[in-house]
Amino acid sequence: MFMHNRTFIIAEAGVNHNGDENIAIMMVDAAAAAGADAIKFQTFKASSLLVKSAPKAGYQLKNTPGAESQYEMIKGLELSFDAHEKLMKRAKEKNIIFLSSPFDCESVELLAKLGLETFKIPSGEINNVPYLRKIGSLNKNVILSTGMATLGEIEFALKELVRAGTLKDKITVLHCNTQYPTPYEDVNLNAMLTIKNAFKIKIGYSDHTAGIEIPIAAVTLGAGVIEKHFTIDRNMPGPDHKASLVPEELKAMVNAIRHVEAALGSGVKVPSASEAGNVKIARKSIVAARKIRKGEIFDESNICVKRPATGINPQKWDDVVGKPAVRDFEADDPIEL
Repeated sequence: MFMHNRTFIIAEAGVNHNGDENIAIMMVDAAAAAGADAIKFQTFKASSLLVKSAPKAGYQLKNTPGAESQYEMIKGLELSFDAHEKLMKRAKEKNIIFLSSPFDCESVELLAKLGLETFKIPSGEINNVPYLRKIGSLNKNVILSTGMATLGEIEFALKELVRAGTLKDKITVLHCNTQYPTPYEDVNLNAMLTIKNAFKIKIGYSDHTAGIEIPIAAVTLGAGVIEKHFTIDRNMPGPDHKASLVPEELKAMVNAIRHVEAALGSGVKVPSASEAGNVKIARKSIVAARKIRKGEIFDESNICVKRPATGINPQKWDDVVGKPAVRDFEADDPIEL
């Protein structure tokens, strides 16, 4: 699925469809139009995900009705099996990969039945042993988010996935912070490199900051996967809209990442094709500083270096000094030996 030397960009729809299939379809179209490689939803059954007394997170309390419980909120954001099929069909029509994060074992089975080749593990499930073993047993591509996790917890999850049957080279670990939006001082992008060095594994970054610059920076550090929340309208009701990009911003992020990828290049320091024509114009050659007679010895008083680079390369300066002039030269004539 992932492409060599090309960042795999996931447009995270999450639950920003508000439980409405039509909005979800619009999000598939918007993600494809923005140039993302994949669109990702969330698959869950409220009854399997949380107990009815579970409290809301701080950002959820801020962005959703206070009287509504987390269970009621989650229940209203479920997508049916039929909705998943419709979204997969739409994604195929739009030439964008359909992904979804399962939040319980039943949802893992649903996505496996739909034929998904990549399973995205959300940060909250990193210590869920039966869940990790369920996904690990599939031996599919795995993207593991690590918000709220320690290095030891990441190691634990990786061992469970591998023991259950997933090859390590099929796993990509995403550095992540789960606060919506994430304060810049809490991003800690260098932790992504710590994960890479600690586990010798493919890395990426799941971003919850307010803008687009941090995921772009992550690409410069070697992120092979970028995940970013987006919404059709930031003013819609729901827990995640406020910390999400609108389609125009998503497109700007995708374009910026592609530009950065192109700019990073191979690392080999040679003149580029686009600048080859500048060599003769911008560089110089050895020329006569004044009129020189045949037989006169070249020295610093009668030769100098000027544009263009059509004569002897100034690197040959020491080879020219001390030699006799082979003919008369006028000022600014290229020196010949």
